[in-house]
Amino acid sequence: MTDLKSGSNLEKVLRAGHFAFTGECGPPKGANVEHLKEKVAHLKGMVDAVNVTDNQTAVVRMSSWAASTILLQEGIEPNFQMVCRDRNRLAIQSDILGVYAMGIRNMLCLSGDHQRFGNHPEAKNVYDIDSMQLISLVKKMRDEGKFLNDEETDVAPKLFIGAASNPFADPFEFRVHRLAKKIQAGADFIQTQCIYNMDKFREFMKMAVDMGLHEKCHILAGVTPMKSVGMAQYMARMVPGMDVPQSVVKRLREAGKGKVAEEGIKYALEQIEEFKEMEGVAGVHLMAIEWEHKVPEIAERAGVLPRPVV
Repeated sequence: MTDLKSGSNLEKVLRAGHFAFTGECGPPKGANVEHLKEKVAHLKGMVDAVNVTDNQTAVVRMSSWAASTILLQEGIEPNFQMVCRDRNRLAIQSDILGVYAMGIRNMLCLSGDHQRFGNHPEAKNVYDIDSMQLISLVKKMRDEGKFLNDEETDVAPKLFIGAASNPFADPFEFRVHRLAKKIQAGADFIQTQCIYNMDKFREFMKMAVDMGLHEKCHILAGVTPMKSVGMAQYMARMVPGMDVPQSVVKRLREAGKGKVAEEGIKYALEQIEEFKEMEGVAGVHLMAIEWEHKVPEIAERAGVLPRPVV
């Protein structure tokens, strides 16, 4: 039975000043619980919390709250993701209460990819509120014990509130100010888009530190190891808001046949080492997309094991 009084492990790790290390898992495109358990088994003990995506890329999958509950049962702390695309404010507030009642303590607030990118492009989106308003809503429910209409809840959902930040979308100069607004709205921690352009990210973090944002919120740098040259080229050309320098593509190509995946991991490890020393970075969010079995190796080689017990 989940202890409803226990708080977020991720929050404790960050507040204690440890370098956080989080992972990610996409639920199955079906009700295959065993497959989900197999995927997350690779992450157990390797990370402080696991993001559970919410119909990512607008493709139908097992619901984030259900998959998050399964992770809890497996002894893994989930970071429940919620997108604004699919729910109005009634469903949003209902699900927030539901996940808290089930023992979930972390929540990442997102807008969600537009449905035209997914497998049901004819679906109607909702976007009753946006991600900024969602952050504010969760904070209101948690800190004031009130719904959006100011009615009181009986038990306030004490969630550790997360948000996403893309340092690379245009206009670049605006990104740090959008981050500041999310922190002002109530974000306790931030996970960034996966980073490949290190020069640009260094510049972004310098601006964030100059504004003192790292003192108001825990910023986790997003890392996704490249598996292939094709993956790098796809991300560079087809994924909006992604910045993959040609130097990274060239490095992978020159690694040679059969060595590209290892070169991708090496680059990710180099990034993690730099993030450990970078001012304002409180941890790493490792998004090993359908590569969960590689997480133990990456965590070991990155020197982030064992994870702290707090």
